Amino acid sequence: MAVFRVARSSSLPAAEAWRRLTDWPRHGAHVPLTRVTVEPPGPTRPGTLIVARTGLGRFAFDDPMEVVRWAPPTENAPGLCRLVKRGRVIAGWAEIEVRPRDGRCQVAWREEIRLRRPPRLLDAPAAWSGRLVFGRLVRALLGDGARLSE
Repeated sequence: MAVFRVARSSSLPAAEAWRRLTDWPRHGAHVPLTRVTVEPPGPTRPGTLIVARTGLGRFAFDDPMEVVRWAPPTENAPGLCRLVKRGRVIAGWAEIEVRPRDGRCQVAWREEIRLRRPPRLLDAPAAWSGRLVFGRLVRALLGDGARLSE
């Protein structure tokens, strides 16, 4: 099991940061060799299925994730989206939290990844690469020069 956390502060208002971070198809534009689809189409809610397909041709795999918690931020309360990974290759969960802070916001992306086949020996490299990939993803999606907050 690989667990990692990415934290950023952003000059964006919480609602805009939330909108950008949960625009699921945009994730594919920032993660190499990945395309993201959403079922059913329309607003995200509990039960929404997000599938990230990564790879090329026969050397690709799906990372299906179900939204199990969906609570957008308000002026005074943080937003939280929790996804449960339901794939044959990757299991685990991810949480996106957006906290309003004086017209700006704090973002935390937490994730637990379990590769179903490889040994635990790969947990540390998986956590390192997860921090790298999702740190860049969060910065790209926010698009406002978001900075590490911790």
